[in-house]
Amino acid sequence: MTEEYQIRVLPQVAYNEDNIKEYLAREKGMDVRTLNSIRVLRKSIDARQRQVFVNLTVRAYINEFPQDDAYQHVDYPNVENKPEVIVVGEGPGGLFAALHLIELGLRPVVLERGKDVHARKVDMAMITKTQKVDPESNYCFGEGGAGAYSDGKLYTRSKKRGNVSKILNVFCQHGASTSILTDAHPHIGTDKLPRVIENMRNTIIKCGGEVHFQTKMLRFILDKVDNDELIVGVEAVNLATEEEESYRGPVILATGHSARDIYRYLDEAKIDIEAKGIAVGVRLEHPSVLIDQIQYHNRQGRGKYLPAAEYSFVTQVDGRGVYSFCMCPGGFVIPAATGPEQIVTNGMSPANRGTAWSNSGMVVEMHPEDVEGDDPLCLMRFQEKLEKDCWLQGNMKQTAPAQRMADFVNGKLSYDLPKSSYAPGLISSPLHFWMPEFVSKRLQQAFKAFGKQAHDFLTNEAVLIAAETRTSSPVRILRDQKTLQHIRVKGLFPCGEGAGYAGGIVSAGIDGERCADSCAAYLNALK
Repeated sequence: MTEEYQIRVLPQVAYNEDNIKEYLAREKGMDVRTLNSIRVLRKSIDARQRQVFVNLTVRAYINEFPQDDAYQHVDYPNVENKPEVIVVGEGPGGLFAALHLIELGLRPVVLERGKDVHARKVDMAMITKTQKVDPESNYCFGEGGAGAYSDGKLYTRSKKRGNVSKILNVFCQHGASTSILTDAHPHIGTDKLPRVIENMRNTIIKCGGEVHFQTKMLRFILDKVDNDELIVGVEAVNLATEEEESYRGPVILATGHSARDIYRYLDEAKIDIEAKGIAVGVRLEHPSVLIDQIQYHNRQGRGKYLPAAEYSFVTQVDGRGVYSFCMCPGGFVIPAATGPEQIVTNGMSPANRGTAWSNSGMVVEMHPEDVEGDDPLCLMRFQEKLEKDCWLQGNMKQTAPAQRMADFVNGKLSYDLPKSSYAPGLISSPLHFWMPEFVSKRLQQAFKAFGKQAHDFLTNEAVLIAAETRTSSPVRILRDQKTLQHIRVKGLFPCGEGAGYAGGIVSAGIDGERCADSCAAYLNALK
């Protein structure tokens, strides 16, 4: 017999299975010897009061054992000699599109401009050593996309767009911990995710698909049928050999939010795009013990049984939202530029979230009308200018301009800076003076509000590191709401975060599966 229970327990009870069994037996009047196994179905931390509790939904196996795995398997058939679909980009949108195409009996041919997920690590390490960025292999470009080495957080609010559970189960099938199925804010970890991504790629290849690294899309191959403009493939360049190659089939375009050359090409090729709102600001880094003390209402911090604490802040200042973004407890701030003369910051955490720092993006909402120009690339140009300004302030290296938090709010220069996780180094800079006033003034007001909500949050122990600019795509590639095809050109399926239709790993994966479904329907209609 199985029973499901919702229980509210102390952290030391939720810490291991035996403690939960004993609690259930005592509270439900059961013999603990009949509880052969339990499975945690849902887990969340309630730290609203001084006493922290853990909310659990558990399935109890009474006088029996689980007969199924902790996650649902997906069957991937062999698709050799099946119709081909070109998937441009191997981030989460492209990976899940390719895997779902296999489910649907289609053969994905994946083109990735960067290197495989392990080779990327060498190029990313060189950013700190040489202060230079490889424009084709960095924290944004390469197998796994921007998410592969920037935390692997899987929390999403996109419940209505598709099957979140399916995405998480596919991750588990490829090696992720089954804890992502139960945690309220699931997280794989920067140190664990690359292996999962490699396993997903191996599934694509084992089933007859193709994955081509260092293969950069140059242009679409266009055709006309009955006055309809069709995309029938792409031309790409092999970056290792510099040879151009052609790949034929409908195209799922999943190039991520930083492929600015693609946006420029689309604009020049008259592929309909529009400017899309973004958010811009800084990375805010605190000592992790301070965030633990604040969030858990305990001067001793989190103790033995609680994870590194998270936070979420949001307010409105002068008609624009200001909020925390991509919070990384026990993590690092990383250099996420994708080319020369840029400084871009992002955050990541290892699976154990065990570093001495916690960080988040602190960003201000921006609309197209907030910047100069009325063309589709106006917000992208704003990003580029701010990133170059940061590079100039950082002595034209990856040394990031930074300022203590309270100094920023009070308009004071920071004469020294706290120790930071940002490996290329920090340089003291008056962010309040040179950053766009539209951003800096709103951040100052928001930090005052957040400091009132959480005592000790507004402190000079924290440091602002500029700039956080790649929160989402500054461009949307227009597509039909039902078919997910481009609004004008058939055979093109703009996908994921880079197309302006997702905002994280899970939502991009969901959109990849939806695009695969639409592409299959398109091919069936051509028969």
